[in-house]
Amino acid sequence: MLRKLLTGIVLSSLAALASTEAIADGFTLKDKPKIAMLDFGPKNDGGWGQAFDEARQKMEAALGQKIMFVESIPEDASAIDPVVERFISRGANIIIGTAFGYSDAFKALAAKHPEVAFLDASGTTNGPNLESFYGRTYESQYLCGMAAASVSKTGKLGFVAANPFGVVNWTINAYELGARKINPNATTTVVYTGAWNDPVKERAAAMALIDHGADVIGQHVDTPTPQVVAQERGVYGTGHHRDLSEFAPKATVCSSVWVWDKFLVPEIKRIEAGNWKPAPYGAFIEMKDGGTDISPLGAAVPADKKKIILAERDAIIHGKQIYQGPITDRDGKLRVPAGQVLSDADLWKMDWFVPGVITQK
Repeated sequence: MLRKLLTGIVLSSLAALASTEAIADGFTLKDKPKIAMLDFGPKNDGGWGQAFDEARQKMEAALGQKIMFVESIPEDASAIDPVVERFISRGANIIIGTAFGYSDAFKALAAKHPEVAFLDASGTTNGPNLESFYGRTYESQYLCGMAAASVSKTGKLGFVAANPFGVVNWTINAYELGARKINPNATTTVVYTGAWNDPVKERAAAMALIDHGADVIGQHVDTPTPQVVAQERGVYGTGHHRDLSEFAPKATVCSSVWVWDKFLVPEIKRIEAGNWKPAPYGAFIEMKDGGTDISPLGAAVPADKKKIILAERDAIIHGKQIYQGPITDRDGKLRVPAGQVLSDADLWKMDWFVPGVITQK
């Protein structure tokens, strides 16, 4: 009995060790990398989808291969699965998705195809061959807030936002923190549209903010509509996803822009090298590693303010933390003690606002 027990312990230990070694070895492709990408939106939407399409083209040049591509794939497994299966049947062994709503489908597909690497932007699922990734958009929106306050005459900023989620709220708070770096009395009034891409609601929200005194319009929605409205009404704006001065050259003084290729090219090279170990909770990318950045600052931003903004950008790249304490919310509650930095978990669930942010009741 003792021998059987000891044998069982040894076998169990060896199995556990083998399992640990398998995990430690990471993921390795069986063949040369062949990449495919599914874009949630149309590739010419002016925002999220187009940012990925532009990144895809840069990746092709950097990696020396064409990337199989399909656009406008909705966040539904019945639409996602056939496309991915078709890509895999054509030899794709690295699949890139671009939507939060792909998360569950990608997790199931990754389990079904353990020989294929999966990457999903804004996803929530991860595994041995699956990594979700997203950028720390609050870094670039902080800089946009600085630019907004630099051109504002009233200190009243407006912000058109999609939904009151953590990833949106952290951009709003950072925007206001950046604005107060320039003007300690600046305020940011927010209108949520309830949709990521609804030009009609975005226009109404931007118009209402301007009618109530905002002379700069920021945004975290998918279309350039708020910037277009800002130009029509003779005020300034800051964009999101891409450099939206393309649509409103007189109004847009700064944009928070995705630079996905700066993250994806080295990540794909890591996959190609073998022993790839996806970040267990997903990759949460800083500016220095290819999360977001800012577009060139507009001519309306005074030269002395440009120097301050670019100095802050350099500080962020070298480790400055936007949510370094002490930070209290607008109700006076201490949210980040002095000497501490807000945790990633608290960032993702952010449901509070810093002083100066005004939201709908």
